[in-house]
This record gives sequence, structure tokens and C-alpha cells, in this order.
Amino acid sequence: MNHELKTLPKSQVELTISVLPEEYRKHLETAADRLSTRTAVKGFRPGKVPYDVMKKEVGEVNILNEALERIIQESFYQAVAAEKLDTVGMPKIEIIKLAPGNNVEYKATVALIPVVKLADLSKIKVEKKSKPVTDEQIKEVIENLRKMQAKEVAKEGIATEADIVLVDMDMTLDNVPVEGGQAKSYKVYLSEDHYIPGFNKELIGAKKGEEKKFPISFPTTHYQKHLAGKKVEATVKVKDVLERQLPELDEEFCRKLGQESLEKLNDLLRTNLTNEANRKADEQAEIQMLDKIIAGSVFNEIPDVLIDAERKKMYYELTRDLEKHGVSVEQYLDDIKKTQEEMFKDFSEQAEKRAKAALVSRQVAIDEKIEVEEKEIDGEIALMESMYKDDNEYLENIKKPEVRDTIRGVVRNRKVIQTLWKKVIGEDKSITN
Repeated sequence: MNHELKTLPKSQVELTISVLPEEYRKHLETAADRLSTRTAVKGFRPGKVPYDVMKKEVGEVNILNEALERIIQESFYQAVAAEKLDTVGMPKIEIIKLAPGNNVEYKATVALIPVVKLADLSKIKVEKKSKPVTDEQIKEVIENLRKMQAKEVAKEGIATEADIVLVDMDMTLDNVPVEGGQAKSYKVYLSEDHYIPGFNKELIGAKKGEEKKFPISFPTTHYQKHLAGKKVEATVKVKDVLERQLPELDEEFCRKLGQESLEKLNDLLRTNLTNEANRKADEQAEIQMLDKIIAGSVFNEIPDVLIDAERKKMYYELTRDLEKHGVSVEQYLDDIKKTQEEMFKDFSEQAEKRAKAALVSRQVAIDEKIEVEEKEIDGEIALMESMYKDDNEYLENIKKPEVRDTIRGVVRNRKVIQTLWKKVIGEDKSITN
């Protein structure tokens, strides 16, 4: 087998490979055996037809075509190993010559994992900033918990800022009904900001049976782009005014929340809020740390295959988040007035940043000799099995080799973050998820 290597832009190479007939003979024989299982040949059992007989039955060209994929796989990886190339993604194959008894010649274009020269980690410093929890924050949480247990009771008189107004609502834009702008028995909490700024304020002072008309402007950031920044006419009929009667802040209230006393409830909330503040501080420090490392590192040109892979991940993540809120991708694209191709293009900058973060993680693992032992993967799988012990489909999926490889990557990245955290932020960090 012979091959030639040519360097291309965007961290790609082109391999021109020529495979001799005697080198691919074994693949022809294997291909003939496969064809014989699908071809009825008089006097022979399926899979037991000699090569020369199969050549007469189906033709040597068809046998060669059947063998081609295996020929390319073997010769391509031999050339990659010989050149010590670190490839990523599948190669693009262009057949140059394919004829029985002759060399099989083809071109393979493939992306390489870009060379990364890491920033000097000793010169990068990030400070983790976690704000202490205040008494006011605890009071606010307790007030919200009281509101969650509040009774809603009809009242006479006008609505105050603390009340709820039950309305029938109709919105129009240029005298045309706004899609989704009609609602019956719609609750408006006057003390809480509405998704249309100012809407709740218009109803303060309203009375049962009253009808109000007023213009209201949608925010420029509204997800329905055809309404963003537009002023619509709202017609609202007040069906009822409800007073929110909050429970007393006593031991009975605390017991409903699983705590013995107000002091115990305060302690629990302070602990939870402190943990949440620390988690957010960790996230911000980690983002800042990776941003600084990426900015200080030097990357060879990033191949499209890596950026496209990140864009696909971002699309999947968006789809999953939309589904959680009952919104389809098609509806979302219609609302933002973009095609899927335009949205993918918008992802480019963030996708490149994510690709660089992955390359940084890989390079740190190489430089710091970070490895993942098989027992660590076994431990992760055991944990997953205990969490999803009743989900047979899930339990079968985690046995697949590719899932094991994914877990290996997750554990390695976790170790990389631990290493970077100690070097850049100066703290030991135990990361468990």
C-alpha cells in the first residue's frame, strides 16, 4: 500500500491511498462469502460457494464493490497510523480508480484535532466570589412560602396591589385579535411583575364587573417576534377580586414544612441559600477560568466538523428545553422568524467557544497525564444502575461500549476541572456531578 499526504486549510489533510490487489485479496474472499449467503447458486449451500464460482455468478466488479468499505477502512487507518495523525470525525472518500485486478485508489479528506498551545496556567488567577446570605433573603423566601400556602378569598371593593384579579382578557393589534391574546378566568397577581410590563399595574383599583380598555406594549425581547416591541389594545373584564390570606408565621406553618420551629426553618433556609450561593459562585468562577484559559491559548484553525458537532449539541439542548415548556422547535422558529439554517449560523460563535473549551480540556488531560481507570467507570455505571434500577431500557443502554466511552470522557473532564481549579483558583474542589 502506498499513500501521499497533503495538508489542507482548517486543520484538514488529504490522503491519496493506493491498495495493491494482493493486499485486498482477503477482503474480496470475505465479500464473496457474504454475497454467497444472499445468492442462490445451484449445487452449493449458502455461504459455502468457492470464490471462483461466485466470480462467475455475480461478477468480479460486484465482489469488489462489496469489499470496498472494508478495503478503505483498513488502508485508511493504516495510513493514519503511519503518519501518526490525530483525526476527528469520518473521512470524506473520493474513489479515483476501482477495477478488478488493479490497484484500488482513492482520496480521503479528514479533519485533524487542532494543535493547542495552552496558556501559562501559573499566570491565570480567578477569585471565587460568594456573597453571604442576608436575613432579608431568608425573610423573602419565607414570605414566598407563605404565599404558596395562601388562601384566595373573594372580596368586595377595589383591588389592591396585594390582591389577585380574575379576568376575561382580549388583545388586539390593529383591530385584529392577537393569537394567544384571549383568555377566560385568567388570574393576574397584582403584586408580581407580569410578562407584559405594566399589565398588572393597570388593574390596581379595579372592581368586580368593571371593564377596562388600555394600550400595553410588549417588551422588545418577547419570544413572539411579531409582537416584540408592539403596542396592543387590551380589553379586560374583571370577574372577581381575590384577597390572598397568608398563613400565620407560627409553629403550625413550620411543621407543614417539616421543621419544628421558626428557628429551625431559618437555619435550614440559610444552609440551602448558602449552598445555592456557593454553587453559583463556583459556576461563575469556572466560566471565568475557562474564558481566561481559552483567551490565553493558541489554537490551530478549528475544523468545521468540531464546530458542527457543538452546534448539533446546542440544537439538541434547545429542543429539550423547549419540550419541557411544551413548545415545539417549529413553533419557536416561527416565532423568531428564522429558519433552522439561520439558527445554526447564529450558534457558530458559541459553538466555536465550546469546541475550544473541549480542546483545552483534552490538552490539559494530556499535559497533566490525567487518566481514567476502568474501576472509576464501573463506579459511575453502578451509581446509574442504582438510580435507574427499574428502567430496563436505560440499564441495557449503559452496557453499550459507546456509552462507556462517553462516561470516560465525563469523568476525565471532571478531573480536568479539579486540576484547573487547584491551579487557577487555588482551592481543592470535589466535583461529583
